[in-house]
Amino acid sequence: MKTWYDIDHINVIDSPSIVLYKDRLEYNLNKMISMVKGNTALLMPHVKTNKMPEVIKIMVGLGIKKFKASTIAEAEIAAKSGAEGVLIAHQLVRPKIKRFCALSKYFPQTSFFTIIDNIVSLEKLNAAANEYELNVGFYIDINSGMNRSGIMLGSDLNKMIKEIPKYDSLSFKGFHVYDGHLRDKDFENRNSKIESELKPIKALFETLKKRYSSISLICGGTPSFTSHLLSEQRIASPGTCVLWDWGYSEKLTEQEFKYAALLVCRVISKPKEGILTIDLGHKSVSSENPIHQRVKFLNLDNSQLMSQSEEHGVLKVEGWDHINIGDVIYGLPYHICPTINLHDEVSVIINNKFIDTWQITGRKRKLSF
Repeated sequence: MKTWYDIDHINVIDSPSIVLYKDRLEYNLNKMISMVKGNTALLMPHVKTNKMPEVIKIMVGLGIKKFKASTIAEAEIAAKSGAEGVLIAHQLVRPKIKRFCALSKYFPQTSFFTIIDNIVSLEKLNAAANEYELNVGFYIDINSGMNRSGIMLGSDLNKMIKEIPKYDSLSFKGFHVYDGHLRDKDFENRNSKIESELKPIKALFETLKKRYSSISLICGGTPSFTSHLLSEQRIASPGTCVLWDWGYSEKLTEQEFKYAALLVCRVISKPKEGILTIDLGHKSVSSENPIHQRVKFLNLDNSQLMSQSEEHGVLKVEGWDHINIGDVIYGLPYHICPTINLHDEVSVIINNKFIDTWQITGRKRKLSF
């Protein structure tokens, strides 16, 4: 019996590689829109998960016009794909400041923004914007507890806010708050922690809104999407849910997205009874997690990934006698975002048939700028 992931004439697809199921991708995008009741102005999806112009174009066609990016290359493909606004949610330093300004100058139809968490960066960005004759919008990045980036609430932030009017080539657009450390499996617990951390930030934001009426509050990623969509005062930034993965399907049980991207790999050796070697090494699937928590094999029951090297994955399996050299194994990544970044392209599947190839353009660090 054919499953949703079986691909007809699979031998036209090389391995290891990524396959993308277009109907499932479109389901996830429409699901995301339905979760905000059709108000796409409340969405700023992160493109770091998919990194593909074709995916961004589909989102733009559905009315999603604002995006978040991690790199200047990702921001460029979003602009080329029709984005009206792009926030680079990664503080720019040194050469990246001028690259950002050059990008902004080249795509005047797209509004580009970035995040700032200190006065020195404000000064640097203002100087570059002045040199390029630009007015650059920025969001203050708030550290709500993840301690990865952002400025804490307190005197340094208050001083920074007071000095904003000094920078005449910059425009203050609001707060950016990323709460990716809050991933409790129980939604009520997760939501309670998210709202508790956000409460003092919201209070300061509301005070500032009296002075800067057009500012906005950009919040979270996929784990906190189901919290932030409950408030029409916040713009949510889910990303992983566009493709979905094994890790978030286990943690975020209230989110009903579908797996839209899988790994295709093949058996390349049977070195010992009960042991298989497949062509899925470190270079093809994210290896940030423990060995047993990197990939789940959908059509291989009772298997366990024992070890990996650059181009090999060694599995312990049952039913070894019935598995042949060259057999296709479909793998579900635990973390899809860094896994996508390891590949140049995806094979697009519709109704179990290979129909196209899409480039993962955004995996490059630099395109035109």
